[in-house]
Amino acid sequence: MKTIKVNLKDRTYSIYIGNSILSDTNLFERYLTSKQILIVTNEKVAPLYLSIIEKHVGELDYETYILPDGESFKSLEYFNNVISKLIEKKFSRTCILIALGGGVVGDLTGFAAACYQRGVKFIQIPTTLLAQVDSSVGGKTAVNHTSGKNMIGAFYQPSAVFSDTSVLSTLPEREFSAGLAEVIKYGIIKDGKFFDWLEENLSSLVMRDEKSLSYVIERSCINKAEVVAEDEKEIGYRAILNLGHTFGHAIETALSYKKWLHGEAVGCGMLMAADLSRRLGIFEQSDLDRIKSLLIKANLPVKIHKDVQFEKIYENMKIDKKSKEGILHLVLLKNIGEAFLTSEYSDELLKETIESFL
Repeated sequence: MKTIKVNLKDRTYSIYIGNSILSDTNLFERYLTSKQILIVTNEKVAPLYLSIIEKHVGELDYETYILPDGESFKSLEYFNNVISKLIEKKFSRTCILIALGGGVVGDLTGFAAACYQRGVKFIQIPTTLLAQVDSSVGGKTAVNHTSGKNMIGAFYQPSAVFSDTSVLSTLPEREFSAGLAEVIKYGIIKDGKFFDWLEENLSSLVMRDEKSLSYVIERSCINKAEVVAEDEKEIGYRAILNLGHTFGHAIETALSYKKWLHGEAVGCGMLMAADLSRRLGIFEQSDLDRIKSLLIKANLPVKIHKDVQFEKIYENMKIDKKSKEGILHLVLLKNIGEAFLTSEYSDELLKETIESFL
């Protein structure tokens, strides 16, 4: 088992990575400091792993809440359902929430934990590759609004993250590929050597080789932990983690959070950011080709879904959270391994990039 620390002074916590660690009772017991536990999961994950977690909390006063599966359920309605469950069962502010699932479950549960009685503890148990390498780490919690993704949320850190690599064996191919987008992102934004490794080893990763999986989860979490420790609330440097997300979120919103998975939209969005960087003359065509090639090998889309219109993407981007006083800031690239946040780009070139991906 690997242990990675997210260093945030009095809110420092550990990420545990290993095969079959969900069965490690001793590891869990140190974090079950309340008799009141709410396990939040979804209808796909519950039949697979809920019973394992129930064994850990069997002697406690635990409840479960099972979400439908899908991004469209990361909403205020289902957030309210979780809060209502806590109130109905008379849970106190010493209770603990456990998020068992992918990014939707983790984001919604974390936001509920941040808000219930002004903040209670929660534990992340991510069951998708995307959640293990990205969304479960760093304390971003949120639900979506019909006009934009993650518009309602809070920065709120978990007590611990348990990433069991064995659960990825049940992950559908498409969801696994969606997680690879976030893995590739770390190589593009700050870890060029990791990108090189991915180019050489992606085939074993796609085959879910245990050693390769453990390595990329660890390397991704280390990269993210370093960024979060330096800029927890995204005042500046942490924004590089959003490479491709402004484009990707605009696509997701245009599709009403249907048809494409989050990682698929982000993967295409990263390529769009690289394309705009090339059009600005600050990024090499050869490096753009390398990114495109790696995304294709990871079975990720490199063109925008046919149901999305230019106007929807362009307008959705304008209401992104990275807009400041009406000016949209984008994460762009100088090299593979070097990303930066800027508002200094041509709007005409942005429109050309969007058009070229339709």
